[in-house]
Amino acid sequence: MPEAATGRATDSTAFDDAEVLSPEALRDLQLTRLRASLRHAYDHVPFYRAAFDRAGVRPEDCRTLGDLARFPFTVKDDLRAQYPFGMFAVPKEEVRRLHASSGTTGRPTVVGYTERDLAHWADVVARSISAAGGRPGHTIHIAYGYGLFTGGLGAHYGAERLGCTVVPASGGMTGRQVQIIQDFRPEIIMVTPSYMLTLLDEFERRGIDPRSTSLKVGIFGAEPWTEQMRREIEERFAIDAVDIYGLSEVMGPGVAQECVETKDGLHIWEDHFYPEVVDPVTGEVLPDGEHGELVFTSLTKEAMPVVRYRTRDLTRLLPGTARPAFRRMEKITGRCDDMIILRGVNLFPAQIEEIVLRTPGVAPHFQLRLTREGRMDHLTVRAEARPDAGPEARAAAVGLIARGVKEGIGVSVAVEIVDPETLERSVGKIKRIVDARPRDPA
Repeated sequence: MPEAATGRATDSTAFDDAEVLSPEALRDLQLTRLRASLRHAYDHVPFYRAAFDRAGVRPEDCRTLGDLARFPFTVKDDLRAQYPFGMFAVPKEEVRRLHASSGTTGRPTVVGYTERDLAHWADVVARSISAAGGRPGHTIHIAYGYGLFTGGLGAHYGAERLGCTVVPASGGMTGRQVQIIQDFRPEIIMVTPSYMLTLLDEFERRGIDPRSTSLKVGIFGAEPWTEQMRREIEERFAIDAVDIYGLSEVMGPGVAQECVETKDGLHIWEDHFYPEVVDPVTGEVLPDGEHGELVFTSLTKEAMPVVRYRTRDLTRLLPGTARPAFRRMEKITGRCDDMIILRGVNLFPAQIEEIVLRTPGVAPHFQLRLTREGRMDHLTVRAEARPDAGPEARAAAVGLIARGVKEGIGVSVAVEIVDPETLERSVGKIKRIVDARPRDPA
């Protein structure tokens, strides 16, 4: 923790009564809401009626929270197959907003919200911002993308719900964003961690000390990020950097939030989202404390309830700390579908990120490119140089990264250091894995 950030925004108060529920009261509330949500899904979504029937279960079979394990999973392909509105549980005239994924890997997934859904969403995001140190009257600079992506509007309405002043900057136009931060003097920024580093580089390029800004808290989400990246942001910006988690299929940002006073994982707002962690291969529910794939069931969603949605995110569940009523999830360590098997060795982008972040002359922006030569797969780590890195620093970085991967992970990789701002970005994020291997014939 940088000295300048110590003590900032630690006046923690509960945003609403749910934050101080007893464990018993929370479990009773969860079971009541879970049974109602299962009934709502079964009665109004043909997909769920058919899935429950195939599994031989009905909503009334859920008599305890543990009984949820008897119900079938939902995966992203199920949502794509029901495009656009097949997963909705209310008539379309009751839907007040639509969001959708980018659809870059197939059909987009479409999510709908009733008026009550939008109110609940604003509440949980407001609760998240409060847990991060935000207070009524603060100004919040939102640099998540607006539009069909849930990040911008989800953060926006939550900030307004808390009573904050919102600067809807959206993504892009980095120079203008730096100027707005200088002029409007926000206390909080909500943005992807990788784009925050882009902003940081722009401050320094303009000769502005990032530690001199008005910012006190950064709330970062929409992509995995490591403790090393947290340390870099906190030290270079003199802010508290905390994690927010969400995904559009479950709600959007605000499913879970890291508390500024502890920074020890994300408290899941379990009065709206029931979590499980399962073995990624067998689907067996794992006890709290064991690593596996995160699964969510919505407890209050009207337009599009989800039952046991497999997020593909890898984490574990732990007891609550700053918000004792709610369990924590560790920062996401990777995704089941992001794991690369390279010549028999399993690796995740987060492992490469740790090596890149400790390499002098290299910015925290990198991409992994998979190719195939003959029968062998090859991996190239492409990392952006810092603006002040000369040819000697770049050449040294190539050796340091290659050696770090070989010694730390156990595989040989090629390394390419590219110019700043070379890697393609989308909604403030860099696509971490580019698979350029030839497709196997069908």
